[in-house]
Parts: sequence; structure tokens; C-alpha cells
Amino acid sequence: MSGDIEIKDGQIIGGWRRTVNSAIQVKGSIHDEAVAQKIGIRGGAVAGTNHLDVFVPLLLEAFGPRWFEKGTLSIFYTYMTTDREEVRAVIGLPPKGAKDAQVEARLEMRSGQIVGQGTVSVGDPKEPTYIQSIQWKTSGDEPRVFASLKAGHDMGTHDSIIPQSKVNKRLEITTDPIDWYKGSSPWGKSVLPPQNMHDALQLTYHEGAMPERMDKTAVGFFGATEIRTINGPILADTPYKVHGQIVFVGVTAKTEFFWYDSFLDDLEGKRIAEMRKMIRIMKSSSALYGK
Repeated sequence: MSGDIEIKDGQIIGGWRRTVNSAIQVKGSIHDEAVAQKIGIRGGAVAGTNHLDVFVPLLLEAFGPRWFEKGTLSIFYTYMTTDREEVRAVIGLPPKGAKDAQVEARLEMRSGQIVGQGTVSVGDPKEPTYIQSIQWKTSGDEPRVFASLKAGHDMGTHDSIIPQSKVNKRLEITTDPIDWYKGSSPWGKSVLPPQNMHDALQLTYHEGAMPERMDKTAVGFFGATEIRTINGPILADTPYKVHGQIVFVGVTAKTEFFWYDSFLDDLEGKRIAEMRKMIRIMKSSSALYGK
């Protein structure tokens, strides 16, 4: 666990971290410096999910190991950072000894700019998470890039396994590489960092999960991520099944977006974890919106 955590004014405050843009080499993506600047972003963007690992030392301080078994991390991304810009995680201090607790959470820069906001929890608190409480809205315009996407679309069932080798690759750049990621844990095999939890639950890259986009070159990015463990933790080198569906498709002034829910089960059908995720594309990056 990190030694630079501060508890002050009812908050648990993490140390400053330089999150790496691990997808900077992906040409044509929002992580590509040239592409990002072309559509009006300061530089290649760090994926929102890359920031999630920053929360883990605070979650262990607040909730202990049980967070990996039955906890949530629910963050809406509000500002894009670039490679190695400093951020820190801040969460509320839960009531001492509470079995079920939810507190506010945020990612912030030294300037005070909020990078992400939401909630974290353990157990079964009564209140909804930040992302579960969002009321879905759309401008009423018809999507163009996501014209083929419809709420209720079944994204299929797929094999899901995160090998230890992929976790080890993540550990080369993660800001807080706790020992439980490295080959053994209280649950036997190593647990996954939040970024790799996301990978296990992600459906959009599975063949056949998504209808074809109308403009494959349009630049997309993550809008929000909520990971919920139910009978966790999610373990490395462990086979699971992942399935889900699209739950909402919408349009804003600058983006198109959709939300989907995914579900991770073990091979006996027991629910291990769930995710709600938002994907967005920049209208300015698509030829379907002209120039």
C-alpha cells in the first residue's frame, strides 16, 4: 500500500501520480498525439480507465480487502489528461466499522481541475452509485456514427480470461503496484488491478458483439466506467464468461454516445462482477458531420 495517503477533513487523499498514456502508439485513436490535436484536444489522451488504479490504495485504506470481493468504483470522466500529467484520487472517509458504505470520489489535477467524479462503495449501501443515478438524456437528434446501435442489442456471450502476463505488463506502468497483483493474494491467484478488471468485463472488442459503425474512422473515447464486484475478486489466469447488452444510445451537442452493461460469470454461472460503461465519439472527428 502507498505510504503517502493523508486523512484530512473527512477525506482520504492520495499522493500525486503521473498516469501513463499506455495507448499512445495506437494510430488514429484519441491517444495519438496528432489525432487528438487535430480534433481540438491538447494532446494524446490518457484513457479514463488508466486512472482507476490510482484509487486502490485509498479503497484498501477505507474498506480493506473486502472491496475486491464486494465493492464498486463508479467514475464519470470529465476532463482528458495527457501522458504523465499529475493526478490524485480523493474519496470520502466512511463511518468506522461500517459493513455497507458509499462515499464520494474524485480525480483531480494540481490546478484543481476535476478529471473524474463519482462514488466508491463496499457491501450493499442503500443509495445508488454515481453512475447508476445518472438520468439518461439525448438531444433528440438521430445518431449517425452509431445509427445501427439500439438499446436492447444483445452483445453475445464470450470467453474472458486475463493472463498473469497481461497483469505483469500492466504493472510496468501502473502507479500503485500492490503485491496482490504479482502472483499471489489472500484468494490464491493474483487479483486484477481495476484497469484489468475493466479488460475482463469489456465487450466492445469481442468479434460479433457490436453492429458495424457507420464511420469506422470516427474518434472514440471512454465516457464513464462503473465496476462492481459481487462474488469477487476477479482473478488472473481464471476463465470466465462475459455477456451483456446495450442499454442506451444518445446524442449531445459535440458527441454521440452509448451505454452498455456487461456481466462476468464463472464457468458454473455464478455472477462475479458487473460493469456499466459509456462510450463516446467526437462528432468533429467524423466525416458524417462534415467539416
